[in-house]
Amino acid sequence: MAMKALWSRLGRVRILGATLIGAAVIFVSGIVFWGGFNTAMEATNQMEFCVSCHEMRDNVYAEYKKTIHYENRTGVRATCPDCHVPKDWIHKVQRKIQASNEVLHWLLGSVDTPEKFDAKRLELAKHEWARFKANNSLECRNCHSFDGMSADKQKPRARKQHEMAKADGMTCIDCHKGIAHKPVHHLLEEEENAPKVSSAAPAAPTPAAPKPAEAKAPDVKTAAILPAAVVAQAAAPAAQPTPAPAPAPAAAPAPTPAPAVPAQAAAAPAGDLPAVDWSAVPERVVTLFYPGQTSYEWIQTGTDHGGARAYKKGEECIGCHEGEQADMGKKMVTGQKAETTPIPGKPAFIPLTVQAAHDGTNLIMRFRWPAGPHTPAPFVEGGMMDPQNPVKLALILDQGLVEDAGRSGCWSTCHHDARSMPDTPAGQEVTKYLPQTRSAISLKESPRGGWDKRKPADELAELLKQGVFLDLIRWKSGSNAVEDGYVSAERVMEGGQGATGIGTLADGTWTLTLVRKLVSDKPGDISIEPGKLYTIGFAIHDDHTNARFHHVSVNYKLALDNAEAQINAVKK
Repeated sequence: MAMKALWSRLGRVRILGATLIGAAVIFVSGIVFWGGFNTAMEATNQMEFCVSCHEMRDNVYAEYKKTIHYENRTGVRATCPDCHVPKDWIHKVQRKIQASNEVLHWLLGSVDTPEKFDAKRLELAKHEWARFKANNSLECRNCHSFDGMSADKQKPRARKQHEMAKADGMTCIDCHKGIAHKPVHHLLEEEENAPKVSSAAPAAPTPAAPKPAEAKAPDVKTAAILPAAVVAQAAAPAAQPTPAPAPAPAAAPAPTPAPAVPAQAAAAPAGDLPAVDWSAVPERVVTLFYPGQTSYEWIQTGTDHGGARAYKKGEECIGCHEGEQADMGKKMVTGQKAETTPIPGKPAFIPLTVQAAHDGTNLIMRFRWPAGPHTPAPFVEGGMMDPQNPVKLALILDQGLVEDAGRSGCWSTCHHDARSMPDTPAGQEVTKYLPQTRSAISLKESPRGGWDKRKPADELAELLKQGVFLDLIRWKSGSNAVEDGYVSAERVMEGGQGATGIGTLADGTWTLTLVRKLVSDKPGDISIEPGKLYTIGFAIHDDHTNARFHHVSVNYKLALDNAEAQINAVKK
């Protein structure tokens, strides 16, 4: 009786209109439902579920397995839901609701073949990028954060990009599209992927020159690419020189040979060079790398160059890329990036040892670099583009008046429509030119460049008079001659005061000494004065090459008796 009375009393108790027993049933049912709902939802948050259909398994999953998010040295794996399903409840439910639309298209067979999937790949990616952008890359930030990064362990390029992104309020997906699946972000319009690019050549402030790094032999990564003998030569002192070898036998010219121009200075006997004790002159090893078809337009287009945003904000090429030139050269010389006609076996980079001195009247520079093997160009009969010259070395000087030269060096002269470049016009021999000599430069619209937007002759003459040019000196090994010209509206290989060069090849090492007067009144010449910094860049055409098939440096600073300059010409 007592138990029956208890149940009767409990049956009369009501909670929100329901009896206690009914409320208990509802409560237990809610727990069961909630647990079942969560269990079912979590079951869809497993890698196995994500790749259970062939659309995912045969496409994006296969691509993801090749990335660092799948396999790495630490054994930490970011699975599909780690990157595509937020962990907090509200965003997770929102994502599941969005996923119902994806299930609908799976039922409709919208992407049930590789061809259909590829046709919609960009659209699908844009939806996901937009979602990442809207939630501030929430899934990325479950593992990554600016505050948790060790900046001193990052490469200079990554460190600068992260500093800029943090300062500008950017989020992970702004830069890291296409890191886990087949990249398609290069198909985006520039405006979708980066700040708007002006059709005219942009100007930006030139940051102060970075402090010089200690000269050293190629690092481990660099050494891994060159033969051991070449690396040893790069670190060793110069051998006793012998005269340069005679020119190679004539062969068919390259498809786009350079216009014939007279040499400004002929070879001089060794006794004409100022005597310098080079053992007392500081050295700097400058890594010249193969640049492929990268151009002034290319470096400013985000879909081509990941550093375009930083560059247009005023960053220098050397600020991001010093120390990684060998890696960049390897990508391009093998045709992985920005090169459509690679030369098999061509070195990715050349370690160039540079020394500079002056005597109050002359600038004296010595260069040493290892001679590489012959790697015939397969697209030229005989394999030699310039049979008369096994090697050519050139340098440019800027006094701070050429747009972008202080940040990019020779890239301010190299354009997408120059000869042997992707947009070279038919029947034209377009050489180097400066952006300031054109009324407009097309950075992204094909054809890119501005060869046909040349300013009137009177304006060009005024620019030259104002000093808007790059001083250009080039030594040719076949004749030991030096050309002294400049780059303005075009490349001109004559007209300067002249220079003297003596180059030799001994024991597998080239040694070149160049001498030019510090002061000149000739058009296209830059006078080098104490207390000033000048941008300097170097290029070597090795193995009988011409045009863009050379190795180049990033931008450096030259000065007289200034330890802050990377190339410091000391008085001797």
